[in-house]
Amino acid sequence: MRNKEASPATRHTPLYTPEERRRRDDSPWTLVQGVLAPVQFIAFAISLALVLRYLWSGEGLTAATWSVVIKTLLLYAIMVTGSIWEKAVFGVWLFARPFFWEDVFSFAVLALHTAYLVALATGSLGPDGLMWLALAAYFTYVINAGQFLLKLRAARLDVTGPVACEPAPAVQA
Repeated sequence: MRNKEASPATRHTPLYTPEERRRRDDSPWTLVQGVLAPVQFIAFAISLALVLRYLWSGEGLTAATWSVVIKTLLLYAIMVTGSIWEKAVFGVWLFARPFFWEDVFSFAVLALHTAYLVALATGSLGPDGLMWLALAAYFTYVINAGQFLLKLRAARLDVTGPVACEPAPAVQA
């Protein structure tokens, strides 16, 4: 008979240890992240619309430019507070085991947003180039946000467990 225990490759590792979960729940930085993430997403959505409007019609360059700057500043805020959160929860500033690849990809997001600010400040790109760079930054942001949403879902599943897979308790007559 085969061993029915899961192999190391298929065994599920919870996102948080019980102690990490306690630190996460007790940290004020969890709330900060919970507020900044949707604020940044709203700024992204508005900015995306403004950038696309400019690229489509040639109108609204100033609004589009400022929206990208604001979105980038929010990104910096969420990155700094996120690293403080990781330190509080996992004991490291960045690249904690459960968020390693999200942090790695966050640096690509940060690099493209920063490149936008540098190009804006130096005038090294014209308006169209700036807006296309903003779209590239936003594309990476969407991927990164998706990574974090998947982790949020995984954390919730860790708490609730595989309830739907468990048999219902027998009813006594």
